[in-house]
Amino acid sequence: MLTLRPPTEADETALRRMHEQLAVEGFDLLLAQGSWEEILAQVRREADGSDLPPGRVRADFLVAEAEGIPVGRVSIRHELTPFLREVGGHVGYAVAPPFRRRGHATEILRQSVERLRGLGVGDVLVTCDDDNVGSARAIERCGGVLADLRTPPGGGMPKRRYWIPAPVVPLRRR
Repeated sequence: MLTLRPPTEADETALRRMHEQLAVEGFDLLLAQGSWEEILAQVRREADGSDLPPGRVRADFLVAEAEGIPVGRVSIRHELTPFLREVGGHVGYAVAPPFRRRGHATEILRQSVERLRGLGVGDVLVTCDDDNVGSARAIERCGGVLADLRTPPGGGMPKRRYWIPAPVVPLRRR
């Protein structure tokens, strides 16, 4: 069973190790720099939506844990800036290489979409690099519909943009 939870002091070693593993792939796992105390303080500020740096929105940075072991992380953005609407999306997630191909990405995304629905977000935008077949499959398993491909500002790998539509609620007849 996979759970999403805020990071704690005890997660520093595991998350810094994952950060190094994913940096090789060009992925910034921690989304912050500094001491672990400073990183946790930023996570709390972003969760509260207080004192945010320019370009940042209220977001939940959560550790994905399976059987008591951190296997990845997710950043769930409560709203979209122009950049996030273009190439970032509502949800940014990663699974560390040793834990891939076990369904963790799909479950992280499923729980993230559920959390966004609870916050009142309807359609959820999720993006991935055009060559990231595993992430594209996870998004499609969660109901993602490919909208288009966009090149990030400044160039780089094109991003697949998927929308996971809000569930249609049937009208009740009186």
